[in-house]
Amino acid sequence: MVMCVRRWVGVLALCALWAAQVVAEPKVVARGLLKNMAVLEIDGVQRTLRAGKTSPEGVMLVSSSTKAAVIEVEGRRETLTLSRQIGGVAYSTPEKRVVRIARGVGGHYFTPGRINSQAVSFLVDTGATSVAMSALMAQKLRIDYRAGRPVNVQTANGVARGYAVVLQSVSVGTVKLSNVEAIVNDGAFPADILLGNSYLSRVEMNVDDGVLVLQAKF
Repeated sequence: MVMCVRRWVGVLALCALWAAQVVAEPKVVARGLLKNMAVLEIDGVQRTLRAGKTSPEGVMLVSSSTKAAVIEVEGRRETLTLSRQIGGVAYSTPEKRVVRIARGVGGHYFTPGRINSQAVSFLVDTGATSVAMSALMAQKLRIDYRAGRPVNVQTANGVARGYAVVLQSVSVGTVKLSNVEAIVNDGAFPADILLGNSYLSRVEMNVDDGVLVLQAKF
């Protein structure tokens, strides 16, 4: 009986040690990737590490590029891409946010969206440098565009005055971006809000059988 009790005590001690090792492993998430440097969130604390350096939590950055980082934790090496997590609870790679826009009349792509959380309608324009709207629309959206930087804007009727501003957020479906540059033109031009390259260049974009597909990069 004493021998059985001792065996059970030994088993419980080993289980406790194993559980402690599992809990002790830090939770690591990649928040920013650069050449030979990475911003890692380790157990909720943000650390900026250069290649070859070790954090106070014992996480060493072996190498890093703009696409992935190799870290070493407790003698084990792992490769992290942006937002991938190791340690803590098991991670699963989230599906990328995707929006599909059907081609409209005249071959144009119109889509509902939001600017600063307010509902709008966009005309996708790959030829536009920035998101662009009229002063009338900016006033409806309560954008203080006159506080922006004055610029000259080339229109079909010649050069017009405009203002460069930064929108807090621009979203189409589930693909939402923050701090998006925009141009507000004096007057009523353009009639539609143009979804230009200050937004489009920050998402993955392709056309699939006449359907425009916008996909978040991460």
